[in-house]
Amino acid sequence: MIYVSTPLGFNKKNINSILEVSNLNNKKNNITGCLIYRSDLYLQYLEGPSKELENTYNKILKDKRHSDIIKLSENNTKRRLFANWAMRGDPLITSMWNNKDVMEGTVKKLNSIEAFKIFETVSREIDQFN
Repeated sequence: MIYVSTPLGFNKKNINSILEVSNLNNKKNNITGCLIYRSDLYLQYLEGPSKELENTYNKILKDKRHSDIIKLSENNTKRRLFANWAMRGDPLITSMWNNKDVMEGTVKKLNSIEAFKIFETVSREIDQFN
């Protein structure tokens, strides 16, 4: 599952909390994934059992740290991109998108294939075993 949202109250404390709680909950629920983030964007990839993904997504929909949540993709696959990460945090320090792109909704207009390719690239660029 891939979704995009706009952060509310974005700061280091909130992002650390999201990553810590996600790590704990995702380990319990056999979910792995990656959260790409910056002050004006969350783009998250989650993989695992369908029921657990849906429960997690419903929690995200109620989370007051997100607004304008849009599900970009929901597909079944047996191969995990982030098998060793309950939740990988990836700040967009070298941004894929500039502020104008985000403000104009470029990320929210990604189709499922484009969104998946972003995470496939991220998964190849990291050393998952460290």
